[in-house]
Amino acid sequence: MADRVKIFAPCDAAALSVGADDVAAAIAAEAAKRNIEIDLVRTGTRGMLWLEPLIEVETSKGRVAYGPVEPGDVASLFNASFHKGGEHKLGHGAAKEIPYFAKQERLTFARCGVIDPLSLKDYEAHGGIAGLGKALKMDRADIVAEVTESGLRGRGGAGFPTGIKWKTAAAQTADQKYICCNADEGDSGTFADRILIEGDPFCLIEGMVIAALAVGASEGYIYLRSEYPHAAATLRKAITLWEEAGLSGRNDDGSPRFKLHLRMGAGAYICGEESSMLESLEGKRGQVKVKPPIPAISGLFGKPTIVNNVLTLAAVPEIIAKGAAHYKDFGMGRSRGTQAFQLAGDIARGGLVEKAFGVTLRELIEDFGGGTRSGKPVRTVQAGGPLGAYVPASQFDIAMDYEALAEAGAMLGHGGIVVFNDSVDMAKQARFAMEFCEIESCGKCTPCRIGAVRGKETIDKIINGENRTENLAILEDLCDLMVDGSLCAMGGLTPMPVRSAVRHFPEDFGG
Repeated sequence: MADRVKIFAPCDAAALSVGADDVAAAIAAEAAKRNIEIDLVRTGTRGMLWLEPLIEVETSKGRVAYGPVEPGDVASLFNASFHKGGEHKLGHGAAKEIPYFAKQERLTFARCGVIDPLSLKDYEAHGGIAGLGKALKMDRADIVAEVTESGLRGRGGAGFPTGIKWKTAAAQTADQKYICCNADEGDSGTFADRILIEGDPFCLIEGMVIAALAVGASEGYIYLRSEYPHAAATLRKAITLWEEAGLSGRNDDGSPRFKLHLRMGAGAYICGEESSMLESLEGKRGQVKVKPPIPAISGLFGKPTIVNNVLTLAAVPEIIAKGAAHYKDFGMGRSRGTQAFQLAGDIARGGLVEKAFGVTLRELIEDFGGGTRSGKPVRTVQAGGPLGAYVPASQFDIAMDYEALAEAGAMLGHGGIVVFNDSVDMAKQARFAMEFCEIESCGKCTPCRIGAVRGKETIDKIINGENRTENLAILEDLCDLMVDGSLCAMGGLTPMPVRSAVRHFPEDFGG
């Protein structure tokens, strides 16, 4: 009997949206028709979204990739002996040698698209659980020290040193501490959290368990955006499998020593802010809280709480398993390790790129993204989500690094990069920023709640040609007020896209 052929088909939401399930079903049916024995493994995505559904076949020379595959292509793939790595017009050769993928530094996303996301055996075979195994033999203070030494900073946008946050929570004396994962991925053009949760959920869970060991927490919450039902289903199964395997430890009564809960958000962008998220977890309206105290001292239900983003926690197993020096070797300046950049908008090759800090915006857009899908010139890129700055083409050689971007009046945010071609109206984009803030504001502080409304009205007057000079001055004053007076980054950062649009594209404002 011939050896069984292992074929990998994605089950990531992006791949499902373009027919991955139908392709997988067609492959199974065609193999049965031809009496070819196959094992069809469903994986996450490698992040090359423009090639999805990307089908891979295990051969003696490694995994060979084909895509984007449609159900109608399946018969011709078998005719070309794709199940043996045969050549086909949809073939890309070895998956790991596709330039888009080969030029990356995959640390956090090393297993995405490679393993069955719900197989603990697969996870462990590809390096999973090694970090936890090492952490269990370490003192709490040593775990915190290792994370601190690695230079890991919050990947949710703020870039706060993770080790300092953990050290603060670890130093608190309390009968209960919490680990909360902020998976409310609401920035435009971002999908890294979803890709990781759907492709390697155990990595996130392992990071949370290590965090719990480090600070002495016994309970954790993952706050996931409601628009991610597929990710939620994957995560629920993963948590159950993890706890059944005893990987969270066991109390005398058999319950998990670290109990993990999944909670779904209701779609409020403001709940991406940590204090709003904690309020929502407590069953309250998601509103920003005045600090101090910070959550690491008094957070969920008034207890010491670590709040980290998905990518921050998912980086921890790699750091503990291979050491701080290994992780710190990637990056530049105070930005160490890697960042998941997400390419969206008018881009030829949209998807996820994990690179060490220091890669330029131009490299991401041109080398990885391949320029615009429309073929039109790139006019600008918005980096850092809907509250991020618009970076003009003349500044595309900027290094993607927290400090370099801040110096240029921009920010990294969650790593989202949205590309706009030369048809974009920047005055309308500035108006959108104010309108977005108006809709998503929690309403607690006046500068954000009212400033955004007045900002939108003022931009409307500028667009209509009413006293442009005077209204541009009023808009600048409003931006000052929102930056200086807002309680959180919702109002405080809204002026960033507005000011960058006015500064770099004055012609769209009648300048």
